[in-house]
Amino acid sequence: MAQSIGIAVIGAGMAGLSHIAGYRIAPTLYEPTLPPLRYVAVADVNTELAAKAAKRYGYEKALGSWQEVAADPDIDVVSVVIANRFHREAVEGLLAAGKHVLCEKPLADTLEEAEAMAAAARNAQSTARVGFTFRRTPGIAAIRDLINDGTLGKVLHFSGRYWTDYGHSPQAPMSWRFKGEPGSGALADVGSHLAYVAEFLAGEITSVSGGQLRTSIAERYLPAGAVTGHNLAELSDKSEPVENDDYAAFSVQFADAAGSLEVSRVAAGHPNTLAFEVFCERGAARFSQLRPAEIEIMLGEGPEATNGYRTVNLGPEHAYIGGGLPMDAPGVGFGQNDAFSYQARAFLDEVSGVESALPANATFDEGVHNMKILQAVVQSSNNDGKMVSL
Repeated sequence: MAQSIGIAVIGAGMAGLSHIAGYRIAPTLYEPTLPPLRYVAVADVNTELAAKAAKRYGYEKALGSWQEVAADPDIDVVSVVIANRFHREAVEGLLAAGKHVLCEKPLADTLEEAEAMAAAARNAQSTARVGFTFRRTPGIAAIRDLINDGTLGKVLHFSGRYWTDYGHSPQAPMSWRFKGEPGSGALADVGSHLAYVAEFLAGEITSVSGGQLRTSIAERYLPAGAVTGHNLAELSDKSEPVENDDYAAFSVQFADAAGSLEVSRVAAGHPNTLAFEVFCERGAARFSQLRPAEIEIMLGEGPEATNGYRTVNLGPEHAYIGGGLPMDAPGVGFGQNDAFSYQARAFLDEVSGVESALPANATFDEGVHNMKILQAVVQSSNNDGKMVSL
């Protein structure tokens, strides 16, 4: 085990802050088995933003580029939380410098770049992982356990959506999220999560069909100044075309089941609604990120007149709750910020070589597989919804 671990996060926007805070909370989760952690740097091209985040969360300094992070001998672990098109250069440079890297999903803007990153990860001496948070969400893991232990039994079909509304307003300024090839918009942003969750519950996706991609707002004004996250801002009088998708939908086949998935960034009233229902041989279960501390289950037992869905509050008997939170009792709650802390803890456990109460983060090869699903959706959309095998 290392004597200590130096941590940096590249990207000080909304998702970056989740990583920055997650590393702070990570050592307080479960048993204190991690080596001492050093919170070395927050890096961002907007150095003022980086300095503000570093001060807020107690990191030692602010840097202006990934190159400065790569060159810093005090840094061992790095989260890369920047625009997708910059992932490959930063990740490959950090791996070459011997840093352990946790990269936000999706791996890159294109499958070719993602495959190159996976090759670099396989040849690296350090650890490289992708930040899919939801596999460590207790409610989703609890449903997976009910499937695997036979309570729900074999999955028959899966229905899921990930609706967001950060692009619903025409006044939302142009940003990197609205640039890139078809499939790099809502599909890549939140569809990557939904496809990952679907496979976690129902098994590997074998084919995609009925692919649809739609751009609802064709043009957006450039911001007059710097913008972070999904915030609205003062707009300039210059506009640019939106290049990628606001909405996507597709059907999937698993080895022994089927599914339908829908994602949007223009779903008014849904700032962050990941929700799904999974139907199985012995019943069904559903989950919504709007109420992440509970699940609903329906078991096909008892008289039909009184049988139906019932709510189950998550507690220490469910996955990852017991010992993982200061108050690990039913009804206390669990949210997406907690999921980033779990993600950071899982990564630090792996890097440190200590036994973890959490499943490891996805490999880069798994990240490539996820992008192949997204590419199949694009191919299906380009061919009138025809089936694309994986």
